[in-house]
Amino acid sequence: MPHRAPGAPGQTRNRHLGGKPIRYYRPRGSADLRHLIDEGFQAFNAARLGEACRIFTDKMLLPENDTTIGLTLAGALTPAGLGGCVVEFMERGLVDFIISTGANLYHDLHYALNFTLHRGSPFVNDVELYEEGVIRIYDVLFPAQVLLETDAYVRDFLVRSGLDGPVSTADLHYALGQDLLTREPGSREYSILASAAACGVPIYTSSPGDSSIGMNVAYHELMNDSRLMVDPNKDVNEVCAFILAATKNGCVILGGGSPKNFYLQGQPTLWEVYGIPRGGNDYFIQITTDQVVWGGLSGATPAEAVSWGKVNPGVLPDTVVTYCDSTIAFPLFAEYAVGSPRGRRPLRRLVERRDELVASLREQARAARLAAAADAPEAGQ
Repeated sequence: MPHRAPGAPGQTRNRHLGGKPIRYYRPRGSADLRHLIDEGFQAFNAARLGEACRIFTDKMLLPENDTTIGLTLAGALTPAGLGGCVVEFMERGLVDFIISTGANLYHDLHYALNFTLHRGSPFVNDVELYEEGVIRIYDVLFPAQVLLETDAYVRDFLVRSGLDGPVSTADLHYALGQDLLTREPGSREYSILASAAACGVPIYTSSPGDSSIGMNVAYHELMNDSRLMVDPNKDVNEVCAFILAATKNGCVILGGGSPKNFYLQGQPTLWEVYGIPRGGNDYFIQITTDQVVWGGLSGATPAEAVSWGKVNPGVLPDTVVTYCDSTIAFPLFAEYAVGSPRGRRPLRRLVERRDELVASLREQARAARLAAAADAPEAGQ
């Protein structure tokens, strides 16, 4: 069969797209679910999920702890409708910045642009899907045309955005979210990118070329002679600046992968590279199906992360790994958090403070370098 785009003209379509639309699920703070988690989840990974819920609500959200919270997203979470939980967290100030795979943000755009993804089955004939122009992400099905129209939107956005020269991924995503708010006014309710722009939550992608957004940025450079360039150095320094400025740091890690490590490397970057001892994260929550023995846990357990200076050795009781599918555990976690008495905080709007905080990082790094140089002769004697 010669290669071509899925669903050539003339093919019958939509035979597999009869399932219910997938909607962005927004948690409401169910008291019954809180009761189930507190009283029914008593052992094994059910208990670990309850532990994660209570670390988040009883410690990370305490006003006196003043915790800066990072959320990392890996795996196909937005196609499964979990973006609604993230939107609810941003609206309530329960997350201050996000590190995500580019794929999650690209598929988030489908919801912002009012395309429909459908519930389906993983046990379908993929050759038939190809012939009919249907894309499958496990049991999520949607027309291939959704990809083409989303790509067209991204390319048009890049032209009209005026972005030029080196930018952080947070710059790119903030501009994209603002564009959505202007052109798709209702998208704030249905899109992580749009809601983040409205709430001032910076979003980073640790591997920006590894998604259709990155593919379209590459197109923009090649075909439009654009000087726009995604600069990962800016991302590293901005995330480090957030961590350095925080009273306490805490993370909620969904899956693992590159987003997890990109967040956790902030602490070693400060002490190992910039010479600024920070002490490691104060709170660590991970929901994953990875197993540490296979080397795929992306930074391994909180205990191992202590050796890298990623986790404060004095706070291991405030760390937990729940071995569970994020599409199961995160909606439960979100319901618990939203229903907490501390289920809302003032927005930090870190996207607007990046220049200020990076300047402070630079100042402290230079001071650390001068102090190290002053101590060097004594060390050599």
